[in-house]
Amino acid sequence: MSLARKSIIITGGAKNLGARTAFELAALGSPSFTIHYHSQSDKEKSEAVAKDLKEKYGSEVIIFQGALENPKEVAALFAAAKEAFGVRRYVFNANSKFAFFFIQQAGKDLADGGKIVTILTSLLAAFTGFYGLYAGSKAPVEHFCRTAAKEFGSQTSESIDYNKNASMNGKLTDIKDIAPIVKFLVTEGWWINGQTIFANGAYTTR
Repeated sequence: MSLARKSIIITGGAKNLGARTAFELAALGSPSFTIHYHSQSDKEKSEAVAKDLKEKYGSEVIIFQGALENPKEVAALFAAAKEAFGVRRYVFNANSKFAFFFIQQAGKDLADGGKIVTILTSLLAAFTGFYGLYAGSKAPVEHFCRTAAKEFGSQTSESIDYNKNASMNGKLTDIKDIAPIVKFLVTEGWWINGQTIFANGAYTTR
């Protein structure tokens, strides 16, 4: 697949995985890049990545510094990319701290058929100790992406009604349905540990 004439935004693109991703994609047709970096200390690294992308692959590149936990900075990043290269086709985010704002802005600016890629951690699927805070900080991004995949498509009355009708008896969960389960888990069900239980009238299963 060629990425020629495509425009790509990569957050944290000055080093490590972000930079490696840029070089991998550059080989697929010399797309244009907006390389984001967070702190002034990474400016030289960003400039070096931009130089290599231009000289080795012929890509057009701009660099952008911003603290993307601020949604205004996220909007400015997308605006800078649009001014330089027009509509965006692909955006890559390797940082969960500002993922919500990044995905939100991508939903407004991304071209039809464009792609959003977020990178998390396999610890989300691992059952191991001592990584609770780290994995917990990444977990919301998985759900942001799932939601975006639905919300950025077309919404119809049928898709909205689905949420109500997908569970048993066409009802949503009531607190009266959950309290007895909690009681069971802390009494006779004490041997159930470390599990995610979906108590929702078959709305979801795993």
